[in-house]
Amino acid sequence: MKKFLWVLLLAISCSSVKAAEDLSSLESAISGKQRSTEHKARDSYRHPLQTLEFFDVKENMTVVEIWPGEGWYTEILAPYLKDKGKLYAAHFSAGAELAYHKKGLEKFVDKMHKQPKVYDKVELTALEPPKSLQVAPDGSADRVLTFRNVHNWMKNDQASAVFKAMYKALKPGGMLGVVEHRNNLLKPQDTKAESGYLSEDYVIALARNAGFEFLGKSEINANSKDTKNYPEGVWTLPPSLALKDKDRDKYLAIGESDRMTIKFIKPE
Repeated sequence: MKKFLWVLLLAISCSSVKAAEDLSSLESAISGKQRSTEHKARDSYRHPLQTLEFFDVKENMTVVEIWPGEGWYTEILAPYLKDKGKLYAAHFSAGAELAYHKKGLEKFVDKMHKQPKVYDKVELTALEPPKSLQVAPDGSADRVLTFRNVHNWMKNDQASAVFKAMYKALKPGGMLGVVEHRNNLLKPQDTKAESGYLSEDYVIALARNAGFEFLGKSEINANSKDTKNYPEGVWTLPPSLALKDKDRDKYLAIGESDRMTIKFIKPE
């Protein structure tokens, strides 16, 4: 009995040490010099440490970042996963029809080339519905993460296809993490998401229809100042500030949007 307790305590101790080391690595990635000053300034709104902890991302995992944009989260995930894990960046396709997509991909690739010590192990894949939907090898990922993208897929009736693609990429028991601009609870959902805001129930339904099970949600990225009724939708707020100097101080005082933070699991 004493031997069993000793082994149990040793296992708990080793687990605690590993968790502490993993947290230290994540904190180092978040505070690292590879991140731009502009991006670090957004941490107070986007809470990367708490968000990635909520999604239970570990440094030895295979992670897919969906439509990483200019690489706000990639700046954190790439160095964090570089030595022990794997990062797939599912960006726009090189053959994209939209000029915006082509330019976005070019900027992202240029960013990676300028800092090869940070990004040389990132594997670039293409998500360009309906042509390109394999964001990673089927059943290979421990985590798939998407930040403020669902409204873009809804605009072009692509949301269902993308959620299915994310489901296919995950291992059984793997987790999908979603951060998205959150609509008012009782407001009917515009299926094109023209304002950029979505209801939590709508996102949960999209995930469930793809086969996911709801796992939990957090208020990490909530913002009670966000009234969600602006002339240019969510893009009225920072960092976009679509109205430019008009009422700029007002919108800066509100800050970035109120956001849902939800996680789902692919059943085993």
